[in-house]
Amino acid sequence: MDIILVERMRNLVQAINTSNGQNLKLKRPFILAAIMMAMFMNAIEGTIVSTAMPAIVSDLGGFSLYSWVFSGYLLMNAVTVLIYGKLSDIVGRKPVLLFGIIVFLIGSVLCGFADSMTELIFYRFLQGFGAGAVAPVASTIVGDIYKNEERARIQGYLSSVWGISAVMGPALGGLIVESLSWRLVFWINIPLGLLSFVGIWMFLHENIEKKKRDIDYIGAALLTLSISTLMVVLVQGGVKWSWASTPAISLVGIAVVSFVLFIVQEKRASEPMMPFEIWKERSILIANLVSLTTGVMMIGLSSFLPTFVQGVMERSPTVAGFTLTAMSIGWPIASVFAGRLLLKIGFKATSLLGGVSLILGSAILVLMKPEAGPLIAAMGSFFVGVGMGLTSTSFIVVIQKTVSWERRGIATASNMFMRNLGNTVGAALLGGVMNTRLQAYLNEHAAVESKVTIDTANKLLDSEERAMLPKDVVEVLQEGLTTSLHTIYLIVLLFAVISLVTLTRLKKREKGTE
Repeated sequence: MDIILVERMRNLVQAINTSNGQNLKLKRPFILAAIMMAMFMNAIEGTIVSTAMPAIVSDLGGFSLYSWVFSGYLLMNAVTVLIYGKLSDIVGRKPVLLFGIIVFLIGSVLCGFADSMTELIFYRFLQGFGAGAVAPVASTIVGDIYKNEERARIQGYLSSVWGISAVMGPALGGLIVESLSWRLVFWINIPLGLLSFVGIWMFLHENIEKKKRDIDYIGAALLTLSISTLMVVLVQGGVKWSWASTPAISLVGIAVVSFVLFIVQEKRASEPMMPFEIWKERSILIANLVSLTTGVMMIGLSSFLPTFVQGVMERSPTVAGFTLTAMSIGWPIASVFAGRLLLKIGFKATSLLGGVSLILGSAILVLMKPEAGPLIAAMGSFFVGVGMGLTSTSFIVVIQKTVSWERRGIATASNMFMRNLGNTVGAALLGGVMNTRLQAYLNEHAAVESKVTIDTANKLLDSEERAMLPKDVVEVLQEGLTTSLHTIYLIVLLFAVISLVTLTRLKKREKGTE
């Protein structure tokens, strides 16, 4: 009798599990669609704002604060992504992602109402606070609901959605700026966010074992302090402060000390914000390091290529948007092929192909002349996009394969964090390089020094205001921007070479879906 009862109970449990699996399979397309909309919203935000930035600066002023519009957003994104990743392992993916979407939408609404560059930067901080949850938690959900053999294909689709959505951003941003108002670039993703929220709320259901676990707030605070102070130095150094000044040296000291304390805190915390043991896996270590370098490259391209096309080549915002669209076309194409290549040639070979493409695209930008035209800029942008698509898809698949469910959220978030950190440091570093180089160039031309400052470049980005400037002033500004941006793309090329060299350290046997 007991044997029969046990057998019936076992059959009942099996039937329930089978039913749950079938229900999940029925809901997976709706969950994936909602995740894709969230990724679309997040992706389009980057490229559409980059395209609109010249118009925003022309309206609000504050060219010297240009990079902070990106840095503020990316700083909060970079710091919170680890917190959200850890929270998703504790309370589940659903509540964390829904919270992030709501905060992101509130920030988007406020950005559209900004009346000064300072206000816009503050609202971008809020927007970035919400955005930190979107990409890592959405990617983690895909790792949860799909099996190993399906992840390469689905993550390829997810990466391609990131690229496809970004295709629309530059073109749409250019059209909105020319025809309507730059404020709409922040409001256009609100319907997408609301649809994504509803889809995740209705179709994603999780069974989470509730445990009392600690969140490493001290570690998060130390990391925020370290990155923030470093960014201030990189942006303001050489412009408002000399590199050897007391403020610059003091902030560098604070950044170094707080980062050392962060490492100490992570080693002793029971639930570290950044569990260093997952970095002992060579594939994860290399994937995260290359994500850092490619993050710098990505922000260098998306932030400053439109400035070169509009300010130096004297093309419209729509044409400037087209050059970034090329990157967004290369990205999804490469992402789709990456899912197949991972199965055929493995993780290392697929990643190396991406590294070669990054170098090719960067080299084209370094050799680009003002008279070359936007097609050359688009070509360099395209090959960088191919490199991003191949590497990013490979990294997410291999990381999610390597760790268990309990670590999948933080492991995925750590990779996103490194890319966001690259974006954050890259925006500050490259913005500081541009300001320093431009300021130095203007100082060397004493004949027009009284007429021109860094903020005069605001007028160079607007065709009507540019036409009102004296010819010699326009020439000096364009030559200064050309020199500054050429230096930026040399740095981008350097990071591409570092990426490829790092990728050669991968083991041959590591494949994306083994």
